[in-house]
Amino acid sequence: MSTITKKELIDRIAEKTNTKRLVVKPVIQSFLDEIIRELANNNRLEFRDFGVFEPRVRAFRRARNPKTQQEVGVPSARVVRFKVGRLMKQKISPAK
Repeated sequence: MSTITKKELIDRIAEKTNTKRLVVKPVIQSFLDEIIRELANNNRLEFRDFGVFEPRVRAFRRARNPKTQQEVGVPSARVVRFKVGRLMKQKISPAK
């Protein structure tokens, strides 16, 4: 498994669309900024066949420190849940 960076993704899109990197980069960055902005505003984002980003609140819970065995409280936190869409699921894990 390899890691693809935003720069590599921008380069691929620029090449595929025969567009300059200088044009593609701000579009990709704006797209990512809008996703972050909507999630920060507690909005759900749905991209058909790709997936759904959904902000959630993870409840306060009790956990145990493995070193000391002391019980500690883990505060509630806002997190983002991603549910894979149908098309992505088919591409990643094709039916056998």
